[in-house]
Parts: sequence; C-alpha cells; structure tokens
Amino acid sequence: MHFGSRVRGAALAMATMSAATLLMTACQPGPDSAGSAASPSGTAKKPTASPSGSPAPAKPSGGTGAPAKPAGDSSPKAPASVPATATPATKTKTCAAESLKAFMYQADVRPPGTGTGAAIVELTNMSGATCALEGYPTVAGAANGTPEKNHPLTVTRTGSSSKVTLAPAAKAWVKMTFVQVQGEADGYCVSGTTPVTYPTLVVGLPSSGAHQLALEDGVLAECDNKVTVTAVTATKPS
Repeated sequence: MHFGSRVRGAALAMATMSAATLLMTACQPGPDSAGSAASPSGTAKKPTASPSGSPAPAKPSGGTGAPAKPAGDSSPKAPASVPATATPATKTKTCAAESLKAFMYQADVRPPGTGTGAAIVELTNMSGATCALEGYPTVAGAANGTPEKNHPLTVTRTGSSSKVTLAPAAKAWVKMTFVQVQGEADGYCVSGTTPVTYPTLVVGLPSSGAHQLALEDGVLAECDNKVTVTAVTATKPS
C-alpha cells in the first residue's frame, strides 16, 4: 500500500512538472514576435534601392520630362512680312490758257535807249484750282486784232527753268529784253536796220496757250526782231 502511494505520488509530481513545462513554453515569444511589435500598423515597407544602392528619385508627373511652357505666354512674335507698295506722286495740271489772266508792262530795268527796251508779262491763276507753269515763252509782233498775222521774233533763252506751281490768285512772271532803239524821233538801230514797232505782242506759253498783249503806255519799239526771255518764274522781276 505504501508502495502504491509512492508510485502515485511520483506520477503526480511528473505530471505537474510536465504541465509547468508546457505552460512556460507557451508564454515565451516566438521568433517573429519582436518584428511584429516594432511596427504599429502592420509590416513596414522598405524603400526600393537603385542599382547604385541609393533610393531612386521620384519622377515628376506628366510624362516627358520637358519643361512645361507657362500659361499665357506673351513673348513677342515677329510680325508677318508685308510687301511694300509705292505711293503714286500727285501731279499738278498745267494751267490752261483760259485760266490765266495776262498783263504786260514796261520793265524798270532795261537797256539804255529810246525804245521799249524790256517788258514784263504778269500771269495770274484765275481758276479755283492749283495749276503749274514751266518753260520759256515764244514772242511774236502783231497788229491789233490780228494775232494770227504775227511776225515771230528770234528768241534767246536766259537762266534756268523750273516748274512754278500757282495756287488760285497766285502770280508768275516772264521778262523780255529787246534790242534797244537809239536816238530821237524815229530813232535808229546800232546794227543799221530800221526800228520796228508793234501795237501788240503774242506771247505763247508751253501747253498754256498764246496771249495777245499790249503796253498801256504806247507801242513796242525794237531792233533786229530779237528778244531775250527768262523762263516763267515765281519771283517778280524788275
């Protein structure tokens, strides 16, 4: 009986020791429990290493990598090429004969002698529009009322010619210098010819008609049927 009690006591002690061993084993942490405790929200992700061992840089979103052009770019652009066009010059019309009022008088500056010596023709634009005169006049002696029966004088030109633009009521002039008559009474010509007198002169202007004119103070007396003329000028001669 005592042997049986010892056997049962020994078996109970061994069972108790085995239970204690199992309880201690169950309470110890497993091999992965430390890593699980370090992460508060599950397993932490490790960064992906680049081939060189450093973390790969993040790529910008948008794809190509080219710098984006700022919105509303206002950089100046080259203007479109425009072909040049020539502007035609405005041409002033030549004064018509009927638009001119012509008046002739004896010049203050003339060769010494007893004849006419020199005369000036004044031309006034009587139209309501601007017109132009240019060039040298022709001169012929004529009787009263018969300009077609005239005797042309030999004309010598002096000075330069340029266009004269006449506004309405503006004036231009021409001066004519004759071979002067000498002496008293009928006078004489230095050349030996006889002096000639004309009641009127027919003065023609390039593209502006012919004008029959008379001196207010008598007939025109000259020698040799020669005359020296200026071109039409905007400066009043004397």
